[in-house]
Amino acid sequence: MTQLIANRTAAQTNALSILFAAILGAAILFLAGHAQSATLHDAAHDIRHGTGFPCH
Repeated sequence: MTQLIANRTAAQTNALSILFAAILGAAILFLAGHAQSATLHDAAHDIRHGTGFPCH
């Protein structure tokens, strides 16, 4: 009985994780799709400098 409950809880946790990842991905795509290209360029540029990758 406890094994069945543990399996059900793990399945619910996995389902919630997948749902959260899907919603987060959709939100990122939505926001990136509606942002100005200059804003996206500036954000990518700042991230590259912040992580130490050269960009010039």
